[in-house]
Amino acid sequence: MGGGMARRILSHEFPLTVFNRNPEKSVVFATNGATVATSPREAAKNAEVIVGMVADDNASRAMWIDENGALAGARPGTVCIECSTVTVGWTHELATAAQKHRCGFLDAPVTGSKTQAASGELNFLVGGEAAVLEGVRPVLGAMGKTILHVGPTGSGAMLKLINNFVCGVQVAALAEALAMIERSGLDRAKALAILTGGAPGSPLVKTVSARMTAPDFTPNFLLRLLAKDLVYAIEEGGKLSIDLVTAKAALEDFQKAIAAGHGEKDMAAVVEPFRKS
Repeated sequence: MGGGMARRILSHEFPLTVFNRNPEKSVVFATNGATVATSPREAAKNAEVIVGMVADDNASRAMWIDENGALAGARPGTVCIECSTVTVGWTHELATAAQKHRCGFLDAPVTGSKTQAASGELNFLVGGEAAVLEGVRPVLGAMGKTILHVGPTGSGAMLKLINNFVCGVQVAALAEALAMIERSGLDRAKALAILTGGAPGSPLVKTVSARMTAPDFTPNFLLRLLAKDLVYAIEEGGKLSIDLVTAKAALEDFQKAIAAGHGEKDMAAVVEPFRKS
């Protein structure tokens, strides 16, 4: 995701410095005109806008607030944008840290996957001050097709977790349904045509059913990361006194798939443990 976003920024001729915890992933950007930094702190030192895209709260914390984190190198007035899918609590903590460094802050997670990142068709769900957003809209516009301001700090993070919780439930339900179809002896193609062409046929169900039946588990959205998002969503629901029962059931399916060795595959691989039962 971050790689696709960085390429879009370069294609719009913004000067860009990149950092990746795996240095090998940064090499290609050097050949395309970007500066490669050896730490988030170094990457941030001359930036007007800092964009983070990492896996989870722990990775985000390391990137932003460690001794060599981005905030240590950020100048006053820099706008910090966290695009990762992280918890609402960490989002508020990071916003406070940015404020102490006299930096602006937006939580701006995205919907879409690697394909949308590469083509500049991500959807940004932005929490924070509207005035701060307006100042960086051209940067976000280089990476996305829609930029939606959804409320104050933490709103983007919350909506993204709700979005991914619903996605996770759909993918898990589809895996269970496909297992029923295959074991019952129904004509799989005809059965899936009914599901994908009827009321259950969301864009996600249509896309993931094709991957499950291929089968093609080349990562578009890592299975283990969707499990992480379900955990975060369940935690946030609990803080609101809402027991996300469907999210918990879906999480069990994803955890079984991780235990069976499918964590680094596409989320569609959640169907595989059902086929082995």
